Amino acid sequence: MMHTYISILRGINITGHRIIKMEALRAMYAKLGYTAIQTYIQSGNVIFRCEKASPHEIGMEISEAIESNFGFDVPVIVLDRDELSQIISDNPYVKEESKDSSKVHVAFLSDFPDKEKFKLIPEGDYQGDQLYLVDRAIYVYCPNGYGNTKLNTNFFESKLKVKATCRNWKTTLELLRIAEMTVENDD
Repeated sequence: MMHTYISILRGINITGHRIIKMEALRAMYAKLGYTAIQTYIQSGNVIFRCEKASPHEIGMEISEAIESNFGFDVPVIVLDRDELSQIISDNPYVKEESKDSSKVHVAFLSDFPDKEKFKLIPEGDYQGDQLYLVDRAIYVYCPNGYGNTKLNTNFFESKLKVKATCRNWKTTLELLRIAEMTVENDD
């Protein structure tokens, strides 16, 4: 039974490091047996179909293939279409009219973080930045821009001890739009 997935790669094609051409990435996914492969922008967002399986196992398979094909370790977070749709629905910041959606980001987590570790994140001064955790997503509101926030991927990984990668709200919405166009009905 085929299912639609979204894989989000961490740290490729940034400032000339860990370069992977999207054409080569799509070819690698095809060799893994995935179908209906589409990429969105150069930062490692891939929508594809494959037999229904554990997103974690799929992520490991993709990560191993990237290391084998391109020579570097890349954390890969995989979501199914329904999980991404739920993440979008749960975002508290886009429901507030006072919030500028262009300042909203989602940190996607490789696993459910320990709630006790999340409680240890200090409520300190983040220069007006805010965060909110739901399952495997942390919503980050950065009124001064994501490039200026302390609430970045490295911060979350060090505090929560899970892999993370972040996407802006526009990209997050576009990934779901592409996933919904990829197939009308998943089994």
